[in-house]
Amino acid sequence: MTDVTITSRPPEPEPVGERSRTRRSIAEKIRAMGLSRSGALLLLLATAAAILWANLAGGSYEAFWETHLTVGVGDLQLDFTLHALVNDALMAIFFFTVGLEVRREFAIGELTSWSRAMVPVIAAVAGLALPALVFVMVATGSGYEHAWGVVISTDTAFLVGALALVGPRAPGRLRVFLLALAVVDDIGALSIIALVYTDNFTPMPLVIAAVGLVGVYFTRYLPSGRGPVYATLSIIVWLAFLASGVHPTLAGVAIALLVPVYRPDRRDVEHALELARTFRQSPNSEYARAAANSLRESISINERLQSAYAPYVAFVILPLFALANAGVELSPEILAGAIASPLTWGIIAGLVLGKLVGVLGSTAVMKLFRVGEFGPGLTLDRLSGGAALCGIGFTISLFIVDLAIADADAQNEARVGVLAASVIAFVLATILFRVSDALRPSEDTGLTLARPVDPRRDHVFGSPDAPYTIVEYGDFQCGFCLKASGSIQEVHSVLGDQLRYVWRHAPLTNVHPNALAGAEASEAAAMQGKFFEFERALFADQENQRPSDIIRLARDLGLDVDRFERDLTSPEATGRVQADMLDAEAMGITSVPTLFVNGRRHVGPYDAQSLIRALEESPGESAGPAGVPQK
Repeated sequence: MTDVTITSRPPEPEPVGERSRTRRSIAEKIRAMGLSRSGALLLLLATAAAILWANLAGGSYEAFWETHLTVGVGDLQLDFTLHALVNDALMAIFFFTVGLEVRREFAIGELTSWSRAMVPVIAAVAGLALPALVFVMVATGSGYEHAWGVVISTDTAFLVGALALVGPRAPGRLRVFLLALAVVDDIGALSIIALVYTDNFTPMPLVIAAVGLVGVYFTRYLPSGRGPVYATLSIIVWLAFLASGVHPTLAGVAIALLVPVYRPDRRDVEHALELARTFRQSPNSEYARAAANSLRESISINERLQSAYAPYVAFVILPLFALANAGVELSPEILAGAIASPLTWGIIAGLVLGKLVGVLGSTAVMKLFRVGEFGPGLTLDRLSGGAALCGIGFTISLFIVDLAIADADAQNEARVGVLAASVIAFVLATILFRVSDALRPSEDTGLTLARPVDPRRDHVFGSPDAPYTIVEYGDFQCGFCLKASGSIQEVHSVLGDQLRYVWRHAPLTNVHPNALAGAEASEAAAMQGKFFEFERALFADQENQRPSDIIRLARDLGLDVDRFERDLTSPEATGRVQADMLDAEAMGITSVPTLFVNGRRHVGPYDAQSLIRALEESPGESAGPAGVPQK
């Protein structure tokens, strides 16, 4: 073999802590924590402050949050307590942002296929039913069996924050799973509140809410001015839910699920670039506004709203919620009564045991009988930690305590049960996650290919039943990946049909701005049977991968350009790329190219001679039934 390309393994990303030996300020440390972790820390601090306030400052805590606010004009007035303002209005915004994220996952993310989406949906249903059953079994004879609704719901706010604080390494898929589960859980729990615990339910306002939701859906077709229309209709829907007696936070979820989400359209991006060039040539306020508006409109309103609301939710809404709801009195008398109360123990058992067994048991059964699709990272040990976190039931649990229990002493016992269950669930989840990480040391992460090669799904070049396999996780704008591709071509020229080569996506979006678009474009080309032709075209011109360049490549390859443009933003294309990226995260892949030789991670040079030597030294594989490699 001649003209062998010699390449070296690309260096791992430089650890941030080693870039500077200077001491970082507190502000820098907080920024380095990220939005989720710093918001979660603030949430815990607010929780602790609420408990201290309620127990050390007499009755000022309850008096403050029961302060009434009246807003209105003439005879039309709304009367709120501060507590209700936080729980009914501000928390509707939180549930709205959660709904936006799940809507995105169902539209263009990890949950685009029903086989993946059904897993959290079934787990959520089991996580609603089993805790109620456990509660009734433990609380039988207490006279409060009807309060089973206290244990049905997971607190989404604390769930997200706790996962950010104590979750496992590479929690991407677990976070998507838990968010989807939490939204289904909330919809079920809020529906139960409306049907079981609402004495003054009025159905007529829900008709108005339904009309408003229809208006929210069709607002996407307005040519301009959509923002004010969305805002007005959202307020109407929220007020209608409030007037019906249904918890108005459900309005936030309902609205979010109707807000459109899509990948940026090529024509919109090109138009924004043209306006930006015009502004550069003739800078004035008119061109500046036009360019800014065009850039903003090229991104779906779903993603714009997520970015806009995220800081307010993390640093204002969730801490205020904790401050308003976590003030549980813990006097010796209350604690003594709670310890002896079957109501308290029913709540603890329902939330901690019921949620754990319901969520983990249902997912374990689905795994056993191969129901639904579990991606790499959703292992039972990690699912056990996520299931334990589902036992944190603050928001709706405390809300139903007020609805289902009239006696003040019993309410205190129930609140102690909710608080104790949430603490136990948090500690149990922390232990489970630490054990899970210990079973998978960081240095061993990703040594074995997490998802076997499947010719029905993967992009395979070469014979499907070849004895040797190279899987590459790469980025079309990465120079190292280009060199690796050349080496692999040389290996194929030597081994021929004995080698199958598989490409999977791991675009470094923080380094290569067009890498994600290139990956999705290759999937659109694959839908017309020309993945590897498109791959070679992208590698041949790594500097020019803007939207117009991608369309030109499609035209040059003879693709149906109209279909190609439609497929660029399809859930199938975006979901495939996202799934590969989550696989890469689960295996700890932080640099590209990362190669797997016969299912084992390749460490060292990836010139042709080194790869051939690695293939020959490692056990060969052959494709078994359904294309799954077998030893």
